[in-house]
Formats: sequence, structure tokens, C-alpha cells
Amino acid sequence: MDQRTPGPIELRTGAPADASAIHGLITANLSAGHLLPRTFDDIQAHAPRFVVAVADGGSVIGCGELAPLSAEVAEVRSLVVDEARRGQRTGVALVTALADRARELGYVTLCAFTHQPAHFIRLGFSIVPHVWVPEKIAHDCAGCSLFRQCGQYAMSLSLRAGSGVRLAEGVGAAPRVVAPPRASVERLRLVPIASDEAERVPA
Repeated sequence: MDQRTPGPIELRTGAPADASAIHGLITANLSAGHLLPRTFDDIQAHAPRFVVAVADGGSVIGCGELAPLSAEVAEVRSLVVDEARRGQRTGVALVTALADRARELGYVTLCAFTHQPAHFIRLGFSIVPHVWVPEKIAHDCAGCSLFRQCGQYAMSLSLRAGSGVRLAEGVGAAPRVVAPPRASVERLRLVPIASDEAERVPA
């Protein structure tokens, strides 16, 4: 049995050449990670939005995308780590890097939609009502086949000064106040992005 210790993991910005590896990771974890499917062409076109975790001589073993929803709100999307390399806090490192990038680009809120909110809560995110992220609803949810039966939790993290991702899980820290989970997004009022704001959203 191979008892070798996994090599170190490094993070870098994704490149079009990583599209095949990113697409393979997402596709292989669609069910286990409750991920939305992505096409190869879509990933290749938006590869620079990704942060990838590489190990073993450059193999991509994890990824996450910073997807713009408006001039102020960005989303953590397609976050996945290869099953064989989990348990090394690679997911934490990816979310932290995406939060840092979002702050540098001037976003004030980072959101995520997930079936496993505990991972994000440990990093400082809060569960919020879906209506608090109208940009996501207008951008993706309205056209989704599960729009009325969404089982995902909406997570939100403020990127304003004095807030951000927690790198360590505090012992005895006071629990964050969170909104009760929503089983669906019925009766939501879509708020379209103003045209002048949409023009400022990076491609």
C-alpha cells in the first residue's frame, strides 16, 4: 500500500490550459458536491476567474471561481476539491483566496449557494434569505429548473473593512446570528441590475 505523504499544495490563477482539468473535477463531483454542470467552453472562456489548487508537479486538485453578479456582489462558484486530497484545508485556502481577490476587485459582498452551509459558516459566512441576494436570483435562479424547489442555502460574507474570512476556527467564539433556512425561493421579486451597473461588471 502506498503510504506516501501528499505533496504541498499551491494556489494560482486559472488559465485556459487548465480548462480540461477543471471541467473534469466539476463533472466528477456533480452529485457528491451538488455542483451545477459546466461546459468545457464556458470554463475555458472564464478560466482566469478561477483559483486552482495544484500539487504533484502541477496537477489541478481543486478549484473555485469568483463569478461577478453585479458591481458590488460576487459569488463563489464551482468550488470542489478532488476526493483523494480532501482533509488538508484546501477548500478553506480556495475560499480565502477568492475572498481576497473579491476585495481587491472592489466587491463588498461575497456570496455562495450550497447544500453544506457548515463549511462556509466556519469561515465567517452567514445564512441569509435568498431575497438578500437578488443579483443571483436574476442572474441564474430564474432560469433554473429547480427555481421553485431550491434546497440550497444562501450564504453571505461582508468584505468591508474589519470583516472577512476567518482562517482559523475559534474555540468558544460567540455563534453568528443567522436567518432561518429557506426551503424554496417562491414569491421572490426579481430586481434587475441597472444597465449602468451591468456595464461595470468585469467579463
